[in-house]
Amino acid sequence: MSMPVITPGTATRCQAVTDIISSVALEQAALSHILNAEGEKIQKIVQQAETAEELLAVNRSVNSMVDSIARLEMLLHSKLQLFEDCLCTDCSILP
Repeated sequence: MSMPVITPGTATRCQAVTDIISSVALEQAALSHILNAEGEKIQKIVQQAETAEELLAVNRSVNSMVDSIARLEMLLHSKLQLFEDCLCTDCSILP
């Protein structure tokens, strides 16, 4: 996945709102990839762990990451709520 190109310009209000919502979607996609990687990490350590301490260490690491992602999701949700009642009636329907 390539990085989006964001250039300053004279975008319409509707386009600006669309861009913000798109940025939230991209962030959520990135977070889903991180969560998937954490799941793969758990699967790998369960197969290879020799001690309970190794399992507990990975559990703490994954728990920390999931907690951070949950906080980021709350921020993204707040960002989207800003535009919940934002109707762009002056825009044409985008394909």
